[in-house]
Amino acid sequence: MKYEIFNPEIHDVSKVAKLVYDVDFRTFDMLFKSSNGAIKSISKSLKDEDLETFLVILNDDYEIIGILIYYVNKFPKHFNFKSLRLLIVDILDYFVLCDVKPGDLYVAELAIDNSLRGQGLGRKVLVDVINWARDEDLNRVLLDADFRNNGAYRLYEKMGFKEFNKKRVKFLNFERGMHNMEYNLK
Repeated sequence: MKYEIFNPEIHDVSKVAKLVYDVDFRTFDMLFKSSNGAIKSISKSLKDEDLETFLVILNDDYEIIGILIYYVNKFPKHFNFKSLRLLIVDILDYFVLCDVKPGDLYVAELAIDNSLRGQGLGRKVLVDVINWARDEDLNRVLLDADFRNNGAYRLYEKMGFKEFNKKRVKFLNFERGMHNMEYNLK
C-alpha cells in the first residue's frame, strides 16, 4: 500500500467521492435521496478543496483502494457553503465528532473500497497512522464510530481504541450519533 496526497487533476475524483460517500452514506442518503446525487455533489466539492491532509490509498498498481483524511492538532472548522446539503453534513459533524486538542491526530475519514473490505486493509492503515503519530510524538489518535456501525466500533476496540465520549444530534426525523474514541500514545 502507498499513500499519496489526493490531487483531483490526476486521481479519479468519482472513485474518491464514492469512498467519501461510503463513510457516511446514511446521512448523505437522507439529504440527497440518491447516492448518485450525493456522489456528484461530493465530486464537485472535492475539486475546490485544500487537500493537504487528504490521502488516497493506492495498491501496487497505483489503483485507488481507499482514502484517509486526517488532521493534526485541530478539527477542521470550515463549512461547505457551495452546497446546502453538504453544509448540513458539516453542521451535523460539528456536533457529533471528536473534540481535538493539541497533540492529537484526528482520523476524519477512512474508507476502503467495498470489494476489498474484510482483508485487514483498514486495520493496516490505522496501524500506519498510529505508528506515524507515535513517531511524531503526538499524544493521541482520535476517531469516531457511528452508533449504527458496530463492525467499525468492534475493530477500533480490538485495536486498543477506547471510547471517551458519546455525542448525538437530532435533525428533523434524523438522528446521528458517534462514539468518540481515542488511542493513547503516552
